Amino acid sequence: MKIFVTHNPEDREMYFHWAMEPLAKLGEVVLNPFDRNLTTEELIEAAAGCKVVIVHRATAAPAAVFDSLPDMVALLRPQLDIRTIDVDAASRNGVLIANAPATFVPSTAEMVLAQMLALARNVALSTMIYHEGREPETRLGVQLRDSTAGIIGYGAIGEYLADILLAMGMRVLVSDPYKTVDRPGIEQTDLDSLVKEADFLLPLALATKETENLIDARILSLMKPGAFLVNCSRGDLIDEKALEETYKAGRLGGLAMDVGRATDQRPSPHLAELPGVVATPHLGGLTVHAARPQTMSPVEQIQAILDGKMPPRAVNPDHATRLKAYWKG
Repeated sequence: MKIFVTHNPEDREMYFHWAMEPLAKLGEVVLNPFDRNLTTEELIEAAAGCKVVIVHRATAAPAAVFDSLPDMVALLRPQLDIRTIDVDAASRNGVLIANAPATFVPSTAEMVLAQMLALARNVALSTMIYHEGREPETRLGVQLRDSTAGIIGYGAIGEYLADILLAMGMRVLVSDPYKTVDRPGIEQTDLDSLVKEADFLLPLALATKETENLIDARILSLMKPGAFLVNCSRGDLIDEKALEETYKAGRLGGLAMDVGRATDQRPSPHLAELPGVVATPHLGGLTVHAARPQTMSPVEQIQAILDGKMPPRAVNPDHATRLKAYWKG
């Protein structure tokens, strides 16, 4: 079996290295020939003849990939998010799609907390000034205890984070039209009320058509003067033009982001470079505890294919006609 890995050298070294040796025991591993992420045309050319393609989140798989690779029986993503994979086109071509387990919940929640603290206590700004050989001015910080956190979206990360913030003595507000929150200590409210009361606004909703630009100019105008905005979910949730205008106007106490609309969902440079902004390059789930099981997910799935079994976390198993033909030989 030929297995194509789309990860660029940096991602293979930092994120995917655990899987390389086990994959080599399962088949012939073909690597991304460039030192960068692949275009669709490059992916099609490089993966020709491969039965399985392992596609990093930074490499999309539009319909052309499935229309142009007749030998591919499965496309595996070692992350949870498959929004950049055309599952309908895969199903139409009989290609199996499978993703990875959601092992990133604690790590991402901890990243939110890290960025909250970095803003509240001027950690990042002071560090940068010291690195420049200057003495930072003394600035009053904000204590998390007795402050109000507003969590937008009470999914797995929001729920996990809420427990942490409650334990720290914060008042926790939650807005989620699809969930009824019955956790003692958490106040469920509507979005506008949450935004008006939050000292820390924490968008953690899923990125959907409905939540596109959820944090827009109107919502930003409702924030308390001096409140903090921390986004470790998806850049799609925020109207970046409105956010830039609000931040430059000095209405926010601080801005932190681990995500945005740049490549690989990283923070957009025009926001990340603004003075005082805390920005990290989409590191929320990149801990050993979170990344290793996701990295090993394709190994488990390819082993299942070789054993004649439907891989775990298959997204479209009923449409995997190429895989079923492969098993028949």
